[in-house]
Amino acid sequence: MCGITGWVSFDRDLSTETATLDAMTETMACRGPDDRGVWTDGPAGLGHRRLAIIDLPGGRQPMSASTPDGAVALVYSGEAYNFTELREELAARGHRFSTDSDTEVVLRGYLEWGDGVAERLNGMYAFAVWDGRRGELVMIRDRMGIKPFYYQPTPDGVLFGSEPKAILANPLSRRRVTLDGLRELFTFVKTPGHAVWDGMHEVVPGTVVTVDRDGVRARAYWRLETRAHTDDRDTTVATVRTLLDDIVRRQLVADVPRCTLLSGGLDSSAMTALAARQLAAQGEKVRSFAVDFVGQTDHFVADELRGTPDAPFVHDVARACDTDHQDIVLDSHTLADPDVRAKVLRARDLPAGFGDMDASLYLLFRSIRDHSTVALSGESADEVFGGYLQFFDEDARRADTFPWLLRFARDFGDDGDVLRADLADALDLRAYIADGYRDAVAGIERLDGESDFEYRMRRICHLHLTRFVRVLLDRKDRMSMAVGLEVRVPFCDHRLVEYVYNSPWSLKSFDGREKSLLREATADVLPRSVYDRVKSPYPSTQDPAYALALQSHVKDLLARPGHPVFDLVDRERVSRAAHRDTPVVTQAARRGLERTLDLALWLDLYRPEIVTD
Repeated sequence: MCGITGWVSFDRDLSTETATLDAMTETMACRGPDDRGVWTDGPAGLGHRRLAIIDLPGGRQPMSASTPDGAVALVYSGEAYNFTELREELAARGHRFSTDSDTEVVLRGYLEWGDGVAERLNGMYAFAVWDGRRGELVMIRDRMGIKPFYYQPTPDGVLFGSEPKAILANPLSRRRVTLDGLRELFTFVKTPGHAVWDGMHEVVPGTVVTVDRDGVRARAYWRLETRAHTDDRDTTVATVRTLLDDIVRRQLVADVPRCTLLSGGLDSSAMTALAARQLAAQGEKVRSFAVDFVGQTDHFVADELRGTPDAPFVHDVARACDTDHQDIVLDSHTLADPDVRAKVLRARDLPAGFGDMDASLYLLFRSIRDHSTVALSGESADEVFGGYLQFFDEDARRADTFPWLLRFARDFGDDGDVLRADLADALDLRAYIADGYRDAVAGIERLDGESDFEYRMRRICHLHLTRFVRVLLDRKDRMSMAVGLEVRVPFCDHRLVEYVYNSPWSLKSFDGREKSLLREATADVLPRSVYDRVKSPYPSTQDPAYALALQSHVKDLLARPGHPVFDLVDRERVSRAAHRDTPVVTQAARRGLERTLDLALWLDLYRPEIVTD
């Protein structure tokens, strides 16, 4: 796992711009603490920061190959889990390798198949190839969007990077956000290709973007397609298990210490149990980590979202699987620490709005990094197998909008509640969401003979797999790579995603519960307590001291009436939330306080030009 960046300028020689390339590259230092490299060749410059995972002595980047018609150079972030098979195939075709890295396999694969190498990869990746033979840059992102990838066209080329901060380090990029960017920021719709920053774009997952003197063009090499599912229940369950065994086996490969993220839920428990069984066969133990909060188990209060605390179930799995387990226990003071908030925001480049759940994830990963370099996560199983409450909520099922937004508004309040009335009117978030929803469902194919109900559930599954999961994958990547930890997501393997997506909802919920297929496919390795447990989301602190700390920080902000954040948020509304008695601070009010602090910090650190006309 690494950080990549680069600059193509067809009208200049970038060998004279190494200082700027160095600055762009250094913004990725957290993603790659082990090594750095910069490469230039005429109009092209590439930068790389390396987190060494496979072939520690080899695999240095940028990696290049000489050809009679020009150099071909690669910067690559991620992992190709089928690189061993591809290496054998390429060797049989006459390619010779000087390292054992998957990076060289990707480079040689590009030399053999061009951008068609994308279709052959199984993994998580974002990489760019400067092809000097053709005078073009080729950028490729994995199918699910596990690894982030951004670019910004310029008058004579393009800038790119794993994160916006790499692009923003180039003087050609303006730190500018328009109303359209604010709309994307304040809605959880994850518009494909949208990067919030004006003029910047995401490489859409499953896409090849090519840049040459004629401009920018894109080609989708993968999309989530509708296919008939003909397997019966037993065959479907068996196929899911076969896929999971293979996926976990591939994703355990690393030359550095690895572990699992364990929450005590079905997803992480199944993944941990499968990993433990495979490693036990090799005489190894799996190491597992969980996040918890001081006093959370003893003083837990159940609500509609979270019916049980995680810790008892975590410990059941750790005992059953004989893992080397450690709880990372956090306190409210640390969660609300402004320094932690700043680190989280710098990792995200935006005030993303996850509050203490971002902070706790960052602190969890920071602690894990003292022990491991690679972690396997249960992320995305809810999207793949149908685990969220909105999959079973009749209002969400029937609504012509993104189903998670109904749950968010009900459980956490509306982001628009904190905004100034004039800005809210200008943004018209309802219309933006409605337009985005129509675009999102427009291309979802329906099977011949598919019932109205099954098609409705197919659309809900598709929305989660092509929109919502990308929000969470980006969060996971930014928080983990901010501390140099590689997090792998077995449930995002495209083979599993395609297979389960096309199984009808009647199979996904055959026992009337969430994630029926996953539960049954892994029943033999799960403790009964976890098998029976109802879905519980990623934990959030219930300590009133956290809300009290938020209020204190916001009161400090209110003492600065000229702060530009009050051009965006309603000062009086924020003031009321900051002065409420702590026991009655609602989830919506708490989220408003977190959003206000994040926006203020973003404006202080990034100093964006906000254009609202």
